[in-house]
Amino acid sequence: MLGSRIAIIVAGAAGLFAAAPASAQFYLKAPTLPNGRVTGAEPGIVASTLADASPVELRAALVWNLRAALNVAALQCQFEPTLLTLPNYNALIKDHAEELRTSYGTLEKYFIRTLKNPKAGQTELDRFGTRVYSSFSAVSGQLSFCQTAAAIGHEALFTKRGEFGDLAHDRMRELRASLTAWGDPLVGGNVSFQYPSWGPLPVFGNAKCWKKQSYQIKRCGPVNIASR
Repeated sequence: MLGSRIAIIVAGAAGLFAAAPASAQFYLKAPTLPNGRVTGAEPGIVASTLADASPVELRAALVWNLRAALNVAALQCQFEPTLLTLPNYNALIKDHAEELRTSYGTLEKYFIRTLKNPKAGQTELDRFGTRVYSSFSAVSGQLSFCQTAAAIGHEALFTKRGEFGDLAHDRMRELRASLTAWGDPLVGGNVSFQYPSWGPLPVFGNAKCWKKQSYQIKRCGPVNIASR
């Protein structure tokens, strides 16, 4: 009888946690980011406007933007190893290698076509790649960016080959939105995160102000004076 009761309790607990959403690494409740499928022609979705680009070329640009974003996340988000941004990126690069290679070729042909010069086209493609990477700077929104990129990178592992572009169409709006700092809805609403303002600090670089790790007010004055 006792054994069956324990089994029922364990099963109930498992069902409770299975039904609950996965805990976010940085928020009590993850912020709700703008989402929705994009074409790639919307302002701010790809690094720069591709004039007269066909749907295939816009898709290639989205693929390359997503690849770059996940590459940035693999480098910048390692402070939280549980996000798995680096190993997931390495895996998806191999899994979607053919589509990534095709997308790069499509972009190369686009710039050669629009500039009507192979050398100028390659130069502009290189500049485009630089703009793509720099557009995913996430200084103020690092937490939301890393969490969102990690989720997308995880989804990419289960995306069929040839459909990485569909993932880019579906998730790029959300990924771009994550670059803005977001607050926790449970503690401050969906508002931009505000860094706390600290009070004055003592002078750390002056040895005469310290004795046995204790700040010497008699030597350097009160903190609010010494820190000016």
